[in-house]
Amino acid sequence: MAEEVKDLRRLVIKAFHMNDVEWGVHNDISVDGHMTVSKEMIDKLTAEEEHLEKIDIQIIKPGDHDRWTNTIMDIIPISTKVLGKLGEGITHTVTGVYVVLTGVDVNGKQCHEFGSSEGKLKEQLYLNRAGTPGDNDYIISFDVTLAAGMGQERPGPTAAHRACDKFIQTYRDKLKKFKGEKCTERHEYHDVVRPGKKRVLIVKQVAGQGAMYDTHLFAKEPSGVEGGRSIIDMGNMPVLVTPNEYRDGIIRSMQ
Repeated sequence: MAEEVKDLRRLVIKAFHMNDVEWGVHNDISVDGHMTVSKEMIDKLTAEEEHLEKIDIQIIKPGDHDRWTNTIMDIIPISTKVLGKLGEGITHTVTGVYVVLTGVDVNGKQCHEFGSSEGKLKEQLYLNRAGTPGDNDYIISFDVTLAAGMGQERPGPTAAHRACDKFIQTYRDKLKKFKGEKCTERHEYHDVVRPGKKRVLIVKQVAGQGAMYDTHLFAKEPSGVEGGRSIIDMGNMPVLVTPNEYRDGIIRSMQ
């Protein structure tokens, strides 16, 4: 007798590889693997966030890691929903490029909680791991300078993440319109249940101690900020997420 399987959700992730990243007049991304970065948004993003004093954006080419970095707050993939909500439907994502958010305050105090990671980038960034750039990947460095003392209080890092998210959204809006058949990789995932079999629950403990140590969930976009809810504001209570929601970037670390 065949085993009964119920397919609850289907998630398709289509990847588009970027071959080169260079400066341009606007933030732009093309299906043929070319990406441009602009600083035109910096003044607007800084003005919109009262706790941000300055934003610096740099393109770091593969292997060009013998350079100073402020504390790494997050490594963010460029991904967007094309169909459905997080955890199901279709997601477009970019390979070959990561956005790295770093931060410091105007007095030089690094934006960190229990430990900082400023120094030579090649010594602070572990390459070729899940969620980190590879040897051949470009990095878009989004470096923020916060008002004095705001690197250790929730509003400061949250403002930095929010500004970086708005920057990434300009690429997401273009990525949504890519024709799926042009993708360089395609991955399909199913959330399935097998009635009568053991049910498996994985417990993941996330940061929610307060101050700047926070985690957001349920944003509108994969690995996004807008629409996300703080685990602290939810009372640090257990939250159920599906395997495909996890794969699709429903959890955003805000350290």
